[in-house]
Amino acid sequence: MKVNENTTKGKWLEMKGDIQKAWGKLTDDDLDKAQGDMKKIAGIIQQRYGETQKGTNEKLSDIFKRHEKKNLKQ
Repeated sequence: MKVNENTTKGKWLEMKGDIQKAWGKLTDDDLDKAQGDMKKIAGIIQQRYGETQKGTNEKLSDIFKRHEKKNLKQ
């Protein structure tokens, strides 16, 4: 999963909100510890929800891609 690093860091607060909408049990602390690293976020989600790696990665990838597209339009 490759994500534009500048987009990830620059729009992290926006993405955090979308990630928390998708997985409501995640806390700000959980996401702050991950610091925008998709692998770390996926690991936390898998532990907390018992989701498969593939399913988690697909959902996260969709969120990250949506934010990248939004930033390209600006």
